[in-house]
Amino acid sequence: MLAQIPPPPSNALELGPLTLRYYGLAIAVGVLAAVLLTRRRYAARGGNPDDVDLVAIGAIVAGFLGARLGFVVWRLEDFADRPLSVFAVWEGGLVLFGGLLAGIAVGWLLARRRGLDIAAFADAVAPAIPLAQAIGRWGNYANQELYGRLTDLPWALEVRAPDGSVTLHHPTFLYESLANLVLVGVLLAVDRTGRVARGGLLFAYLAGYGAIRFGVELLRIDTEFRLLGLSRNNWAFLALTLVGLAGLVWWQRRERADAAR
Repeated sequence: MLAQIPPPPSNALELGPLTLRYYGLAIAVGVLAAVLLTRRRYAARGGNPDDVDLVAIGAIVAGFLGARLGFVVWRLEDFADRPLSVFAVWEGGLVLFGGLLAGIAVGWLLARRRGLDIAAFADAVAPAIPLAQAIGRWGNYANQELYGRLTDLPWALEVRAPDGSVTLHHPTFLYESLANLVLVGVLLAVDRTGRVARGGLLFAYLAGYGAIRFGVELLRIDTEFRLLGLSRNNWAFLALTLVGLAGLVWWQRRERADAAR
């Protein structure tokens, strides 16, 4: 029982008239860590780290919009009588899959427009994305959301209902956070081996993160949709894993073919 994860005492920090929500703070810290890591890695590849900031701003804004849109579009009826809550991201409700796709797409477009070395930038940002995700997931803990099935494991998460009752659940936020940190280490290690063609590390990230989320989604209980026993997110992240693997194989073959010419 001593090892069980207690519910957070609150989801915000009160600083006089200022209310700082831990959800937003976790995301902000994760984004900052990702930008700093990307700057360092891009500079090590001969790029200008200041270019990273400009691309990051656009990618982050697009990521938030894509993540929120991915959440709202399936729950329009929940916002019918409070339309302004569509923008209340501090309450939770960001679909990472939507944010990931929008952020990567806009980041690629901005990097290309500014004439950045796309391959170097892709390799630089690949381990930074799961670093941001590892930190940001703690915001879900603060909001008491996105937990998993009931469990009696020693590290179960205590979830307190409005009536004061407590149930024990899989801490899926913790599983994903730790798995993302492992993915950061794996990507950095793979990068050092030089076995992945220049620019291909981002495909490795997509495959790895898709696999992580597929596993985590098997424990999640926050969706009622099921197709062949799998949730909507399960199918989405299975597709992401396959796209990442296919993209990595294609990229490796492409680079070998170019080298042979």
